[in-house]
Amino acid sequence: MELKQLEYFMAVCKELHFTRAAEKLGIAQPSLSQQIRLLEHEIGTPLFDRIGKKTVITEAGKTLQRHGYNILHELLQARTAISELQGLERGTLKIGALQTVVNYLLPPTVIEFHRKYPNIELSIFGLRTGDIYNALLQNELDLGIVMLPMKHDGLESIPLYKEDLALAAPVDHPVAQQPFVTLDILQRVPSVLLPGTYFMRQLINEKCSSYDFTPQPVLEMTTMESIVNMVSKGIGVTILPKAYLDYIDNQHIQTIPIQNPALTTQIGVVYRRNKYLSAASRIFMEQLITTIKNERFE
Repeated sequence: MELKQLEYFMAVCKELHFTRAAEKLGIAQPSLSQQIRLLEHEIGTPLFDRIGKKTVITEAGKTLQRHGYNILHELLQARTAISELQGLERGTLKIGALQTVVNYLLPPTVIEFHRKYPNIELSIFGLRTGDIYNALLQNELDLGIVMLPMKHDGLESIPLYKEDLALAAPVDHPVAQQPFVTLDILQRVPSVLLPGTYFMRQLINEKCSSYDFTPQPVLEMTTMESIVNMVSKGIGVTILPKAYLDYIDNQHIQTIPIQNPALTTQIGVVYRRNKYLSAASRIFMEQLITTIKNERFE
């Protein structure tokens, strides 16, 4: 088995479409199909079933896919370790982070990191928690910044700081004049929230269960900016990280503390458990911790 064949195989596993996989690899589709046939001949069993226009991974293919992740992972580790012999003069660093973190926490860290190491190609992706986990496990990201706790055996986590959630209401809404609110406010007034697949929404739902209700928002939206926009236009109230609300300082909304109970989340950095942490990853985490201390997130 050649390494090139394994890389081709893994690309088809990801796309489940030979033409798309060939485009991603930058080769002709017939060449890709030929390499997969050669690999199947060498292994002695089909790796994919072609059912009409659909491509399905066989059980043998799934087994090779699991080992393929580890093989390519080890190769990446070797390349990373070797590249560090040349210091931080070049290389890449890919980070997935929650949208709120991308907006208000990462900019100072990114600016300082780039100033010190301008030749490191730094990529920041605003993603959901589940997508960050998957990308880390598939070696598509080096670090992730998510809400903890994290429940995944293949990943390690380091807590960074605690974050309070707060209610955001239109400035002319009656609740905007209150010194604090309790969570049952979501039962009494219209709300605009993240969808149920988001970690923050799941936390809100879990805490609301102590009041024997589940939030029924009038609108669900997937970005913080769109939610704040709807709140500022009077559609309803919402719950978002207080640090984010303070950061955007929208003059059309009022931030009100939530008490009895307070809503608090833990923000942390995650990475693949058996992954060699590059110097770039370690230095970025150190810079991130410095930013947190300087910005008084703790």
